[in-house]
Amino acid sequence: MRDTINRLFVNQQKKSQELRIAPIADRKAELKKLKKWILTHKDRIRKAVYTDLRKPESDIDITEIFTVTSEINHALRKLNVWTEPKRVSSGFTYIGTSAKIMYEPKGRCLIIAPWNFPFQLMVSPLVSCLAAGNTAILKPSENTPATSTLIKEMISELYAPELVTVVEGAIEETQILLSLPFDHIFFTGSTAVGKIIMAAAAKNLTSVTLELGGKSPVIIDQTADTDDAARKIVWGRFTNNGQTCIAPDYIFIHTHQLDSFVASTKKYIAQLFDPESQGMRHADGYSRIVNEKQANRLVDILNDAVTKGAKVIAGGDHDVTQRYIEPTLLTHIDETSRIWQEEIFGPIMPIQTYDDLATVIQHINTQEKPLSLYLFSKSSVTQKLIEQQTSAGSMVINDVVIQYAHPNLPFGGVNHSGIGKSHGHFGFLEFSNQKSILKQRIGLTNASLFYPPVGGFKKILLKWMINHF
Repeated sequence: MRDTINRLFVNQQKKSQELRIAPIADRKAELKKLKKWILTHKDRIRKAVYTDLRKPESDIDITEIFTVTSEINHALRKLNVWTEPKRVSSGFTYIGTSAKIMYEPKGRCLIIAPWNFPFQLMVSPLVSCLAAGNTAILKPSENTPATSTLIKEMISELYAPELVTVVEGAIEETQILLSLPFDHIFFTGSTAVGKIIMAAAAKNLTSVTLELGGKSPVIIDQTADTDDAARKIVWGRFTNNGQTCIAPDYIFIHTHQLDSFVASTKKYIAQLFDPESQGMRHADGYSRIVNEKQANRLVDILNDAVTKGAKVIAGGDHDVTQRYIEPTLLTHIDETSRIWQEEIFGPIMPIQTYDDLATVIQHINTQEKPLSLYLFSKSSVTQKLIEQQTSAGSMVINDVVIQYAHPNLPFGGVNHSGIGKSHGHFGFLEFSNQKSILKQRIGLTNASLFYPPVGGFKKILLKWMINHF
């Protein structure tokens, strides 16, 4: 396997150099091919993702297909503008020069995808990678084998391996890939694995984009519309069985709002995921946990919370052999419990009440910075307070999750929740080297004013410049 991977890596070297001078039209052609394949083979995508996650067709269309095709469409519309060298002002100190920023491809890239959105989180970064003019080796998740096989088939049908290729496998194959001196690595997954990726990249001084996770909090204050909040949170939390990096992870709700919020939450769980009242176990619109290992982990943290005093106020039913866990709400959480300490990544939602917003802010600021933070409030004062006094990769007011697909916003975390940004122009920049180009005239140069020896007039001029420029 090592020889095969090394050969793929070497073969992409020549291609990556050719792409530096290839016309932008070639990049667009590759993106159009990808879009056409996706639109032609939607049924294959649906079948693969359903096999791995039992995800409903409508969810697949929205979260796996639409998000990719919209990313392609946006890149096709904007690519000429993104790739145009950007002229910048030289200012007084550089009179006589011209300066610009050129966006050149980084080169050979490695993209490692997770299992929770196995098609979209593999292909969306590839869109940015190709738009920026790079080659790519793709590593799909071994935990979603049907989708991994589909991606391998798709790439082999679309691209020569020296442009894009797929390496399937698990830890051994990933370790081999990480030992190679890629020009950029794009990883989506857990913080724990992100640290491993970053450590491996450091050995070759490879740049990285790390889309990680963490515990994304929700605050529901005393002014919030609890019915509106419940509907949005139920959708954002329990779609894909809670296996979403930006899903609401835990809730702080004002004490006076708890009862109405819980009542609405129960109502919308049934409406959104079991509209025909089949029972959640049999509902067609409710996904499954990816494998028994993850299901067991979730049951363990649920049991740990209950043992330490948590009350199950909705749900709680589960069957690990079927990878099934019912949407579950918990209150009276002991802060030493695992569910309050670990990223949940499943359909369990812990709820804590509060009376003083300052305690909520203090809690958030003593934890690792989250990927997302959600606030439900009608108060502009509270909105501004949370914006200014907390830090997160993104913040959404009066909704959840929808920031991910916004075409003009950067997506990514901060510190433990991620490094770098993606999507649209920000994804293009992540896979590009922003090369500074300065053109000086021949002969006279302003810099000669400070060639040694520096004395007299030069010292006076230097002092003046220090004070004014």
